[in-house]
Amino acid sequence: MSESIAPRSLAAALILALGVAGGGWLAGAGFARMRTADRTVSVKGVSEREAKADLAIWPLRLVATDDDLGRANAALERNVQQVRAFLRDNGLDSTAAEITVQEFRVEDARTMGGYSNTARYIIRQTLVVRSANVNQVQVASQRVPELVRNGVVLSSGQEYGGGGPTFVFTKLNDLKPAMIAEATARAREGAEQFAKDARSALSGIRTASQGVFEILPRDQAAGISEESQVIKRVRVVTTVVYGLND
Repeated sequence: MSESIAPRSLAAALILALGVAGGGWLAGAGFARMRTADRTVSVKGVSEREAKADLAIWPLRLVATDDDLGRANAALERNVQQVRAFLRDNGLDSTAAEITVQEFRVEDARTMGGYSNTARYIIRQTLVVRSANVNQVQVASQRVPELVRNGVVLSSGQEYGGGGPTFVFTKLNDLKPAMIAEATARAREGAEQFAKDARSALSGIRTASQGVFEILPRDQAAGISEESQVIKRVRVVTTVVYGLND
């Protein structure tokens, strides 16, 4: 009886040992595959371009004051005509620019306090110049002191920033395809160099993401904004994750 049981016990033990060994090999192989799957490199590619603004928006805010409302309004109308003549003399007539009149407002200083130190009536009006001739607008904006010397009172409103022209680049979509391609190519160059240094090879893209296109000032300095510069710097960064082979 005992002689017949012993071979069975030995056979069962052998099968169990083989099962454990086989399971261990499979688990090890699975772990190896998992580690291989996790072998990746994340790289960033950058593309930059200089771009010239193609639209200028220039608000000219006029102010006239007087104790008599009629005289204040007449002074404002003279100022408007002077500004229109100034724009025309600088190549910004109605054929080269869109000139609109906005924000006509009359204020009574008696209701605002400090009436004893100022004229009673304050009239404000804004002329907004919109032109694709950004060079002409830039040149004209540098001649604004001529208006002041002729008695035109200008003031900057917060809604229009500092009162100078705003230069806008509107053709970003024209640059996007080439810039994305360039950024992606540079990301691959970085990944290939990394794989070479690691004595590995790229196995393909795992994930990719495109950053936000930024329009930045070409000349970065304190107090100089992107909106005030005709030449911009457009920038985009792409992030690509590549797989690595041994």
